[in-house]
Amino acid sequence: MTQMQMRQVIITEAGGPEKLAFEQVPVPKVTANEVLVKVHAFGINRPDILQRQGLYPMPKGVTPVPGLEVAGVVEAVGEQVTQFKVGDLVCGLTNGGGYAEYCVVPESQTLNIPENVSFVQAAAIPETFFTVWANVFQMAHAKAGETVLVHGGSSGIGTTALMLCKALGLKTFATVGSDEKVQAISNLTTAINYKTQDFEQVINAANGNAGVDIVLDIVGAPYLERNLNLLRRDGRLVYIAFLGGAKAKDVKLGQIMMKRLTITGSTMRARNTEEKADIARGLKQTVLPLWEKGECLPMIYKTFTFDQIQDAHIAMDKGDHVGKIVVVM
Repeated sequence: MTQMQMRQVIITEAGGPEKLAFEQVPVPKVTANEVLVKVHAFGINRPDILQRQGLYPMPKGVTPVPGLEVAGVVEAVGEQVTQFKVGDLVCGLTNGGGYAEYCVVPESQTLNIPENVSFVQAAAIPETFFTVWANVFQMAHAKAGETVLVHGGSSGIGTTALMLCKALGLKTFATVGSDEKVQAISNLTTAINYKTQDFEQVINAANGNAGVDIVLDIVGAPYLERNLNLLRRDGRLVYIAFLGGAKAKDVKLGQIMMKRLTITGSTMRARNTEEKADIARGLKQTVLPLWEKGECLPMIYKTFTFDQIQDAHIAMDKGDHVGKIVVVM
């Protein structure tokens, strides 16, 4: 019997959105601990852009097809899968391969979609919520009553962090790049246009020079000094990207010591299966109940069809989005 075929997106070579193309391939087969998802929607994320540009290659042995999160219907399950069955509505954090009509996802990285959540919303959940939960709540040990500064507050990661912090009792500040973005997330946080205001001064004025407990940073080197200045004693600085520069100069080591600061960071791609499974367990326990109540659902900026994959990347490259960009099949 001929194996069923599907379309998937490939990166023909490093470069711009025009380097994305389609190819016809057999539908992947599940291994013992995987589910096969018939994809109804998938999210576009910054790592996809970096991968397309040749700056963030997949690990050895992992599919080069981009796509880190999908939502759809379970088409098949591996022999050791116990939590899902054919026909279940799920979303999942993939190990790659999400830009396709079908995608295999480890069972431990798969979540049921609550009844009130659409495929579009569900497709925007895994990458950002796994990232925020791991970095803000597991690594930085955020807890109710603390204050968090989120750089890139209008991004998918940023809006997710702000929503989750608000729901779990944390105060937030966020930096964004335009007054329109300030307005767009004003219901979630105190937003600061970093192009017209000094975020350190604004936060000190608003917070009585009390600083913040946690900084979630995607900018990197240019913000290091001000981040350290703002952090309170026992504060935590967490890096998940360094879009503004990876090498910092003149770091104030004395300030780190005197305040007992922790500087850390992570990437999701480098985490192993058990680490991702642990993040999923935290989301199921604490965040899934919020989704079921209609809370903390992703902000969707725009949707594109599968045939518009290049347009979806162009939209991400422009950086005007507030929330997530999603592709529907």
